[in-house]
Amino acid sequence: MVDLITIILLVVVALVLVGLIAWFIGIYNRFFNLKNSAEATLGQIRVAMKKRLDMIEQLLGAVKSYATFERGTLEKVTQLRSSVMSGGPAQLNAVERESRSILGSLFAVAEAYPDLKTSTTVQELMTSIRGVEDEIARQRYTYNNIGQQLNTMVDTIPSNIVARLIGMQKLEYLQFEEAIERPPKIEF
Repeated sequence: MVDLITIILLVVVALVLVGLIAWFIGIYNRFFNLKNSAEATLGQIRVAMKKRLDMIEQLLGAVKSYATFERGTLEKVTQLRSSVMSGGPAQLNAVERESRSILGSLFAVAEAYPDLKTSTTVQELMTSIRGVEDEIARQRYTYNNIGQQLNTMVDTIPSNIVARLIGMQKLEYLQFEEAIERPPKIEF
């Protein structure tokens, strides 16, 4: 009789341990699923921001024939492009602000020259930039949603226990404030 009770207790303890291990593995996998999704989305944002900077450079070339620009503008675009691919969320926020500032300056120059406003090249670039802006906004929204899910898991019981055990940190949100407050004007 004692052996049967011992066996039952051992089976119950083993089932509880297996259940806890399965629970831990499930939460662990969810954390890394969210982390990997966030990294992939951040990669898409980097690609879109690089594409935007490439288009700004093309727009700069189209506008250059109508107005005199400082060499620093082109150098700044080149510098921003190289920092996009290696930057984290904080650095991407800074690149976003800088590229919007440059883009705003270019639009102001374009508006000052009536011939430039009707240029097919400029119109096509403006349309392309609008598409990239929409893509960046969608990807930022997706990244921040993934970040919210991961951050909630890091903060709430019982998943916060697993987060502490594996050293999972909260994700930093992408906060393109200027984009929210004042989107660039991309139409004439």
